[in-house]
Amino acid sequence: MRRSTGRGERRMAVGAIALSAWLVGGSVSQAGLLRAWGENDHNQCCVPEGNDFVDIACGWKYTLALKADGSLAGWGADWAGVSDALPEGNDFVDVAAGYEHAIALKQDGSLVAWGSNASHQCDIPAGSGFRAIACGNYYSVALCSDGSLTAWGEVAFLPIPPGNDFVAVAAGAFDIVALRADGSLVATGNNNPRLADVPEGSDFVAIAASVGASHGLALRTDRSLAAWGRNFEGQCEIPAGSDFTAIAAGGDISMALREDGSLVAWGANGHGQCDVPCGTRFVAIACGTSHATAIEVPEPATLWLLTAGALVGLLVRRRTGISRSR
Repeated sequence: MRRSTGRGERRMAVGAIALSAWLVGGSVSQAGLLRAWGENDHNQCCVPEGNDFVDIACGWKYTLALKADGSLAGWGADWAGVSDALPEGNDFVDVAAGYEHAIALKQDGSLVAWGSNASHQCDIPAGSGFRAIACGNYYSVALCSDGSLTAWGEVAFLPIPPGNDFVAVAAGAFDIVALRADGSLVATGNNNPRLADVPEGSDFVAIAASVGASHGLALRTDRSLAAWGRNFEGQCEIPAGSDFTAIAAGGDISMALREDGSLVAWGANGHGQCDVPCGTRFVAIACGTSHATAIEVPEPATLWLLTAGALVGLLVRRRTGISRSR
């Protein structure tokens, strides 16, 4: 997932997946540190160290991250190896987290999946023409290079939206939400509670949907928000304003990233998942069932110190004759 703000531009959004967030015009952020808050019963908020994370996806009590070198990291609940038995390699460009399974997109457009496969949600289609991915509860969906959608897993009840003009896709618990090239939305599924009743209009640029709780968020061209679906905890009571650049939906919570780099969240807060950290250097966000994660770019001075420390370490290795191969 590679994120940019893409002001005034609708580019290919690389999968507006469930339990994740999407910036206007793309999906990869600047590299930065991880911050997490909310429920931590499976260590889903115990983030790994480092300042090289560029994207994040939250599932049911676990989190996955994409690093700048194209490799993956995972932590939290390890349902069927979803956060621990990660695929190896450094050619990944996108990652999606479902209930107990996950999918990653490679540079060549091919897919890899892992975790629970009880409903064949990890039986990925062959080929290398995929552009975006999303995970629902027990199914997966992908955007093909021709603009059409394909889905697999527990999809007998889930008709795939027809057409080949899609630019982004999101997966709810039992509904698929997709964004068309003309800026309109379409959704299919069991429509409970009314996630398939998408808002009208053709001015949308990004979408997000929640696995488990079934609500959706959309970002408009004027950077205001729209929400629909389940609203038992106020997760669809959107804040006013037209300065939003990214959205995330998870469980009964919603979150948005503002243009100034600050965060706002609303909905259920039983575990403090809406108590967002202060700061204005956030570049990416993701929501799980009851926890949230964000990428924060270090302060320039901190970044300089980190770089200086790496250089000092390199000089020490050279002077002492220590090399990486040893």
